Amino acid sequence: MKFQLLYYLVLLVSTASAAPAVSSAVPAVSSGSLVLAPSISPISVATSAPVASAVTGSPVVHSSSGVAASSTQSVVPESATVAPVSSFPNDPTWSQDTTEVPEALNDGLGASIFGPENVALDQQNPDFLAPPTTDNGNIQNAKWPFSLSHNRLQSGGWARQQNLDVLPIATTMASVNMRLEAGAIRELHWHKTDEWAFVISGSTKVTAVNSDGQVFVDTVGPGDLWYFPAGIPHSLQATDDNAAGTEFLLVFDDGSFSEDDTFLLTDWMAHVPMEVLAKNFGTDISAFAHIPSHELYIFPGTPPAANEAAPSSPAGTVPNPFTFKLSQVNATPLAGGSVKTVDTRTFPVAKNIVGSLVTVEPGAIRELHWHPTQPEWSYYLQGEARMTLFGAQSNARTFDFRAGDIGYVPPSFGHFVENTGNTTVQFLEIFNSDLVEDISLQQWLALTPPELVKAHLGFDDTTIAHLNKTKQTVVRPFTPT
Repeated sequence: MKFQLLYYLVLLVSTASAAPAVSSAVPAVSSGSLVLAPSISPISVATSAPVASAVTGSPVVHSSSGVAASSTQSVVPESATVAPVSSFPNDPTWSQDTTEVPEALNDGLGASIFGPENVALDQQNPDFLAPPTTDNGNIQNAKWPFSLSHNRLQSGGWARQQNLDVLPIATTMASVNMRLEAGAIRELHWHKTDEWAFVISGSTKVTAVNSDGQVFVDTVGPGDLWYFPAGIPHSLQATDDNAAGTEFLLVFDDGSFSEDDTFLLTDWMAHVPMEVLAKNFGTDISAFAHIPSHELYIFPGTPPAANEAAPSSPAGTVPNPFTFKLSQVNATPLAGGSVKTVDTRTFPVAKNIVGSLVTVEPGAIRELHWHPTQPEWSYYLQGEARMTLFGAQSNARTFDFRAGDIGYVPPSFGHFVENTGNTTVQFLEIFNSDLVEDISLQQWLALTPPELVKAHLGFDDTTIAHLNKTKQTVVRPFTPT
């Protein structure tokens, strides 16, 4: 037994002393299979700790003779793990205002078009026909122009909508673009969803009553907002401040919302038995002889007088106004544009839909960022822009926008908005939330330990020092010195 134990000990020692040294070569990416790249020099980092073996994970002690401890450990550069990205700039392949016939070509990829082509549509969507080479994988369509929405024409105005039927990615928000001639009325109604509104042109008089019988009446102009929680009855009427009337944008906190499902006063009254109406209001049936037989929806009316008094109520007025004069708020100036933000901190009644009005100057961008848990619904008021959505797992897709277009960003998707035109871009960022929140990519990197950032991205000290620790929101065009 003693001789067997001694034999195994001698065998173990001899095997360990004969083991080959671990190669310092590191794997590198090639176009074929994985190869070794012994020519890559490791980065030396001062340390007093022993280096772990690449084979066993146990500490390995070295010196100039291969026995004593060393004061450095080797760190493989990031370029040895994954090949660097292409330096191709991926600018838009043409301007949305081009008069040329676009081709499906970009960075040596693609080919010319032989078949029929909707030239006007291709001109407006360079990143659809000739996408940047950074696009990859699959992202649902995140763009819808109101110009493609069916329009409902009425005597006194019109309305067109966007919801899941036309933009399936927009699961949490839908919208309506509505126009009323001077004096025209969007009849008394209520919704199952909250309603947030932005006045595009003209002035609109709004009225509402809450469940406590408290009243609200106000007039809002271009750039102003209103908000009605779900179930609050209200009406909208164009004043004659603008002889043409008013136009506004409505946003609802449900992607499946349909304007056709609104609860309308005339529609309900027409479907209640006459004897019930008489009992309910304590009057003769003849009082209801002129109720319309079907909904009015939008109809002509007399413009309200500027000095028209609001109805008085024993319960008084609502504690928090349903309107917000965003037009009177000073924009926060930024290096490449400006921003106005409104949420429950300034407009308490708007508990489920909040947002920002953003401007981006030519060449500038709404910086790379994401919203932690909130989806973003956007509407472009002026200018031309593009946005790339990053949906994780190498999925990315770029969309082009111009005035009248809708965009949508699911929660946590990384994105930016770049002004690709020659005029200022102005757009609304709307969120299904009570607060406006985002995380800036640059600020995150600036507030992360520099060695971690270097290990991931290979940044040098100059680039690290350039990172801004303050959120920029909009970034001006870079000018080389």
